[in-house]
Amino acid sequence: MHRPKDNPPAPEIRRWTARLKAAIVAAVATGELSGEEACRIYGLSGEELVSWQRAFAAHGPLGLRSSRLQQYRPRRLARALPEDFQ
Repeated sequence: MHRPKDNPPAPEIRRWTARLKAAIVAAVATGELSGEEACRIYGLSGEELVSWQRAFAAHGPLGLRSSRLQQYRPRRLARALPEDFQ
């Protein structure tokens, strides 16, 4: 799923698919990119990258799909959020 170093995801990405998120997570995990580099190149916050890493570690590539966010959100967090945010 990870793209080779000579063909990383384009930095101007505006729509993050699970596949592209997984490629960034894999690049950081293998040391191809540092977390700081990934955040700078792709305009991510540190929190965003860490949330991708945690979702991937807990649920694999499906955990990175935005349509699955609610399904994988811990129940205690879902209960703590107002209904408008669930």
